[in-house]
Amino acid sequence: MAVNVETLEKLERKITLTLPVNLIQSEVDSRLKRLARTVKMDGFRPGKVPVNVVAQRYGYSVHYEVMNDKVGEAFTQAANEAKLRVAGQPRITEKQEAPDGELAFDAVFEVYPEVKIGDLAGAEIEKLNAEVGDEAIDKTLEILRKQRRTFAQRPHDAPAQEGDRVTVDFEGKIDGETFQGGKAEDFQFLVGEGQMLKEFEEAVRGMKHGESKTFQLSFPADYHGKDVAGKQADFMVTVKKIEAAHLPEVNEALAKSLGIADATVEGLRADIRKNLEREVRFRLQSRNKQAVMDALVAKAELDLPNSIVQAEIDRMTENARAELKQRGIKDADKAPIPQDMFRPAAERRVRLGLVVAELVRTSKLEAKPEQIKAHVDELAASYEKPAEVVRWYFSDKRRLAEVEAIVIENNVTEFILGQAKVLEKPIAFDDLMGQQSQ
Repeated sequence: MAVNVETLEKLERKITLTLPVNLIQSEVDSRLKRLARTVKMDGFRPGKVPVNVVAQRYGYSVHYEVMNDKVGEAFTQAANEAKLRVAGQPRITEKQEAPDGELAFDAVFEVYPEVKIGDLAGAEIEKLNAEVGDEAIDKTLEILRKQRRTFAQRPHDAPAQEGDRVTVDFEGKIDGETFQGGKAEDFQFLVGEGQMLKEFEEAVRGMKHGESKTFQLSFPADYHGKDVAGKQADFMVTVKKIEAAHLPEVNEALAKSLGIADATVEGLRADIRKNLEREVRFRLQSRNKQAVMDALVAKAELDLPNSIVQAEIDRMTENARAELKQRGIKDADKAPIPQDMFRPAAERRVRLGLVVAELVRTSKLEAKPEQIKAHVDELAASYEKPAEVVRWYFSDKRRLAEVEAIVIENNVTEFILGQAKVLEKPIAFDDLMGQQSQ
């Protein structure tokens, strides 16, 4: 029998479902009989509870379950017969009027949209490229040396200077009152590393062992401690120890301590270059992928299923609540989170997901097993034991699905870059890595 599908608006559709009353009652009776064989009730031996007694207690819930199951089955069958791609869950309501001996329901739902992708040859995409130069390797070497620095106490008459590790006692007061977190003993920090506010560092720089000093400090308006943000404090600081930093030489011993197979300076620099090039490749891929996806969305026409957008908003809201809970926010489960703040991002994600899925389907850009394996190998290459990381990925279907999604996006990116007008643009290494030039 042909299914009558009514179009309400854009992607919204309606189907009327009918179910014989005797079919529902027959299934309810069958389930109650099965339940009677296992249910435990006071005054009856197991398996000996009369069906009418079971029906009195469980009849409503069993009837509800059967209705849900049978209506769901009827909807799935009708949608399949009408060859509809249903988006989200249908809203099902019982109709008051129905033929004798039948129950009738209206199922209102959305279908996935038709996606039209325009001519990608007309798209202009800026493609970034970057190189790993000797300067980047030198900076990384400095970071590695700093991570392995040692400290030796300076003479008592030597002033604290850049790079020194100082141990201090301090106490800060606002309007004459000590505030939370404003007092510490034997507190260590590195001068010039930005661990302390600038005024604090400037006060300590040049002080000697045993010296004390008072100074004023203004907390920034955006300071993380809200109780003191934007306020001025009076501090007293006493220097108890000053230690000079010693950085290891760049030599074979450093290369060996870092576990480099070719324990030479050349081998160390080559290993750093390989790791930096891998990181640059991933970052360029991510930035260029974003530009490609923007161009793809701009070339696509489609209506968005509200149900899918709402599901994405719900997911983002739950993630926000989980993050609040993780940060120790009280009653995070009840915190008012306006859903509209997530709508633009949710609509973009849904739009992009639908457009990418259509392009993957029409241009056969699915992830091949060898591509997934190659990507996992590349992710694992930066770890000490790559084989264990590879096993870790392949032991979990969800982790592999995440890799598969990345590979598909990479396939889409390469496909579009091969069709669009590409404008090559170099980007400085530091800018790509999000660092400030020294």
